[in-house]
Amino acid sequence: MMSRRILMLASISAFIAVFAQNLYTPILPQIQQQLQTSHYLVNLSVSLYTVALAVMQIVYGPLADAKGRRTVILPAIVVYTGASFGCAYAGSIEMLLLCRFFQGIGAAAIPVVAAAVIGDLYEGRERARGMATYQLFLTLALSMGPLVGGMVGGWSGYSGIFLLVTVMGIAMLLANLFWLPETKPAAGTASPFRLSSLVFIAVKHRSSATVLIGFTQYLAVYVFTVFLPQIAAHRYGLGPEQTGGLFLLLSLLPAVSVRLGVRLQSRMGNERSLLFTNMLNVLSIFLFAFTANLSLPLLIAGLCLFGFTMGLTMPVPATLLTEYFPKDRATAVGVYNLVRYIGMAAGPIIGVPLYLGGNVPLLFGAIAAIYGVSVWLGMLIIRRRTSAPGGRNREHGL
Repeated sequence: MMSRRILMLASISAFIAVFAQNLYTPILPQIQQQLQTSHYLVNLSVSLYTVALAVMQIVYGPLADAKGRRTVILPAIVVYTGASFGCAYAGSIEMLLLCRFFQGIGAAAIPVVAAAVIGDLYEGRERARGMATYQLFLTLALSMGPLVGGMVGGWSGYSGIFLLVTVMGIAMLLANLFWLPETKPAAGTASPFRLSSLVFIAVKHRSSATVLIGFTQYLAVYVFTVFLPQIAAHRYGLGPEQTGGLFLLLSLLPAVSVRLGVRLQSRMGNERSLLFTNMLNVLSIFLFAFTANLSLPLLIAGLCLFGFTMGLTMPVPATLLTEYFPKDRATAVGVYNLVRYIGMAAGPIIGVPLYLGGNVPLLFGAIAAIYGVSVWLGMLIIRRRTSAPGGRNREHGL
């Protein structure tokens, strides 16, 4: 019962941190007008949060492994909450940019520590279930943020949005202060922080397969996020409300399939499940590429298939990383999150030239091909590292 409560606390805390990433994007034009600033600077307020959130992953990860989970997460929540309050009363774009940057710095610790706590608490199939819950909350946060932000911002402006986040931050701080124990394993110590440790996780270890696939998967997710509204509006004449319904559908479907993903992981094993479920996700993008332009029902069906197969993949990455690196769980998750956020940023950049002229098959076909190649390379990495002398013995530390 206690571990279940801590799992929900960690997952909800991660949800609140990521929830603020794109929360107010629906009212960016109003913020631009109210603060009398440029389109570039108001969009920069979104980017600064994401950059801070991404880069600080590899700072907080080693800190949480060295100093403990509570020692890192509690001050970070204070920074997050204070910066959120500052955003609510920012009277200029300069103050908003500064507060958003510190908001991202505070938020960055929360998903890393949350995943490490779940890895500390659970083993085996229970760990997979816990990570499935954690990943589901993160996915819901990314998709629900703009929906809730649009509703709240519509009647209270951006100040109301950030006051909501401030209240959520205070509640998160109190909950973690009273209910989050220190879960860092007492036996053994984390490896000293070195840049080579991060490179080992991202490139040299078998975990590099997980990191590579995570990069391309979230590249694909953000291609859907950015280009789905354009396809819905230009091809089928859907308005913002109908497009919001598509995103709501996309966010809810992983909740349907994530438990099935846990069962597949238990039956197939972690690494085989990683490759199998992500290949299903790749195939769903290929189908979407060649059916989305045919009719709206086929677009919705393809979107549903993508969301469903996305849910199947969710339990695997964090489970693998926390098992590979029991002494450096937060560091490994931090590297994975950093690369994943880079993938999010790369999605729109790669997608723009592919979508010239509204070429849906080219855009999603190319993204599916990139994603598919990463899964194939991941398979080669896992096989090579498994068969290499001492390969299995190196799983348990940096």
